[in-house]
Amino acid sequence: MTQDDGELDSLVRKRIRALRVAQGWSLEELAERARLSPSSLSRIENGQRRLALDQLVTLARALDTSLDQLVEMDTQDVISNPMIDGAHGVMRWPIKADPGLTVIRQRMTNPPPDSPARMRAHPGREWLVVLSGVAVLLLGNRRLRVETNQAAEFPTMLPHAIGAAGGPCEILGIFDRDARRGHKGEPKPD
Repeated sequence: MTQDDGELDSLVRKRIRALRVAQGWSLEELAERARLSPSSLSRIENGQRRLALDQLVTLARALDTSLDQLVEMDTQDVISNPMIDGAHGVMRWPIKADPGLTVIRQRMTNPPPDSPARMRAHPGREWLVVLSGVAVLLLGNRRLRVETNQAAEFPTMLPHAIGAAGGPCEILGIFDRDARRGHKGEPKPD
């Protein structure tokens, strides 16, 4: 890669500097970790020195990232629209960078089921935050109130169910692939 490689070259240099600054490291600290001289690192960041593949690999390791992430250019599809699942009353967004994860937004009006037989258990993990209202999370033998702006994270092998407490609530959840599969075909909570 040379200085005239354009947009990618400039982007990689900006990423190196931004990652260094985000770590709170000086030029000297990153240079030491990457086994470069501080002046060489400064010239790399400022576009005054050619970017060599071996240096990029070393810098990526020193910055605790991968070479792929350091040189990634795919920023065309930054906005995504939800897939509406009217049958279950949810909106879903797949996470492009990690196809195993899905974000789900759901409005609930009914309380959680009163029968332990209606609780689900399956492989995976779930994370959710209550956007409005109060949710009741049944988790194993526990009954937890999750209020607005509170989050819950749990392994889904624990029998679980969720519903509203005393009025509508809205949740935003992140499901891994196994947790998402465990909820396919689940009856609509409202």
